Amino acid sequence: QWTVTGCGCLIIQRDGVGPRITTATVGKVIDLGQSDVNDMGAAMAPAAADTIVAHFRDTGRDPRYYDLIITGDLGKYGLALMESLCQKLNCPLGQHVSDCGVLIYDIDQDVHAGGSGCGCSAVMLCGPLLNRMQAKEFNRILLVGTGALMSTTSSLQGETIPCIAHAVAIEN
Repeated sequence: QWTVTGCGCLIIQRDGVGPRITTATVGKVIDLGQSDVNDMGAAMAPAAADTIVAHFRDTGRDPRYYDLIITGDLGKYGLALMESLCQKLNCPLGQHVSDCGVLIYDIDQDVHAGGSGCGCSAVMLCGPLLNRMQAKEFNRILLVGTGALMSTTSSLQGETIPCIAHAVAIEN
């Protein structure tokens, strides 16, 4: 994956025209023993799957409720792993699932698995995703931000990479 450097800023307020954050699902730390810092998608995919399954369990919704379910920066291979884990947990996500790190680059660019880094979610949400919501192409998005709880010291020591994911439902 290629590192994405970017940022985004949103003002969240009680009143206004929206889109609105309607629900949030706080994830928990998941560590399945992945220690390869060159495969962060595999480290973060279990946390994303756990949060997504918890979201649907807690809200009583299913994946068809959303026009798009999108993870932060799993990349191509992490996204496939996350989808497989959700399937094994009896929560198939269907066809409207993607990843900000996959979408941020053009398919013709040589970026291998896509983008990595917290900038992926911010740049994609504050740009094309909210633009598509304002155009009414999407009315409901589940954004699942992913993150690794590690340091350069822990990775140099070969420690495993604990990860976490949180989800927010954004709706028109």
